[in-house]
Amino acid sequence: MGSEIAFADSTTSSCNLESFLISSAFPTRAARLAVAPYHYDVMTRSWSLLRPLLAGLALTVLQLAVVVGLLAPEGAVSYRYSTLNQHDSYWFMNIVDRGYQTIVPPVNHKVMEVSNVAFFPAYPAIAALLHYGLKIDTGSALLITAQLATWGFWSYFFLLCNRWDISPALQVCGALLIVAHPAAFFLVAGYSESLFLMALLGFVYWSSGNGRAAKFWAALHGIVMSATRIVGIVCAAYPVVFSILTKGWNGSHESGARFRKHAPAIGLMFVGTLGALSFFIYCQLRWGHWDMYMLTQAAGWGIVPDYLAVFRPSNYRWLVPALNNPIEASQMSMTLGALLLVAVTLSELLPAMRRQADWATRGGLYFCAAVIFYISVSGVACVEMESMLRYEFCVHALIVLALLNFLRQFRTLPVFVRAFGVVAVALVSAAGLSVQGWYVWNFTRGNWVA
Repeated sequence: MGSEIAFADSTTSSCNLESFLISSAFPTRAARLAVAPYHYDVMTRSWSLLRPLLAGLALTVLQLAVVVGLLAPEGAVSYRYSTLNQHDSYWFMNIVDRGYQTIVPPVNHKVMEVSNVAFFPAYPAIAALLHYGLKIDTGSALLITAQLATWGFWSYFFLLCNRWDISPALQVCGALLIVAHPAAFFLVAGYSESLFLMALLGFVYWSSGNGRAAKFWAALHGIVMSATRIVGIVCAAYPVVFSILTKGWNGSHESGARFRKHAPAIGLMFVGTLGALSFFIYCQLRWGHWDMYMLTQAAGWGIVPDYLAVFRPSNYRWLVPALNNPIEASQMSMTLGALLLVAVTLSELLPAMRRQADWATRGGLYFCAAVIFYISVSGVACVEMESMLRYEFCVHALIVLALLNFLRQFRTLPVFVRAFGVVAVALVSAAGLSVQGWYVWNFTRGNWVA
């Protein structure tokens, strides 16, 4: 009996030893997590951050390859690449090379050698850093700045999708809807669209985060945003809109208590406007007119804002525009932009479609889209909506992002509904890419598009 017990003990010991050796050599996933949970968590978080950056880089390179490799004029690669600088790009070049120059009052027609204070400073300032710091030519500095900002824009797009737990299929559809917009090629051209959108999405991403580091990055993106486009001043109110929709406006009869509840958001809004405010202060100190930008726009471009333009039916065009008429295309883009804003508003208000999850985020995005649309229309109504196609692209990108946030709540859609959505996205994208190809062909050959 004692020998059996001894044999059993020795067998058990050998089995335990064998199990120990096997588990040491080939640890299970649970064992690996138990031994090194910190390293596993770090690797998981690093990959979750790296994946959007790689996706953004791939999409930027793809856009650039299509534009330069397929649609630009024949010639050396360097020449094809340089054709992405057209029209407004030359004004930015002039600002980089000469700084801001103007007479007072500004000249009453477009002459960049006399009055060039018609563009906000962030884009040419960053391009100037590359131009003088890396000793590269001005045109290349403008394009590299725009394309780095495009990478940033797409990276924040995918980072926001990851934060909202949007499925990969929806992310692909959303990215396709944005990249297929007829004016999406301006992201990689020598224009400020990409920098503005990158700063705006970065502002949205970081302002809704927690901690001092998040607020710092939000403030930095907000400053760049308002220093890139005048509409960035109003978009700086995103944190306040988000805070009100999250915490509510009521809850206290004292105005001081309400202010304290939203004080961090109000402070971030103010900091976000400092880019534009600094530009206005610079104009005041140098020329005695804080509104020199507006004066130059009015004198050279004939921009006289009409703040009732969105309410005038005569400003809306309902006929299909001719491809060779960019003014008609911009007029039609205003109509489509307005219809898109109305559609998303109804989708949020209709009882059958109403979803409250993450409404604060979508409300903030709708707010930014609406103010960009309103200010843009008010500014270009006096010139027959010229360039509205390009301005509406920013509205389009924000609405698509909000739509993805909305659709993620429907996890169990019928198969035929999903199939219909995929087909619709494919058809719309094919049409948009076809029109965009025509515009790129004309733009890179010096023709005016938007």
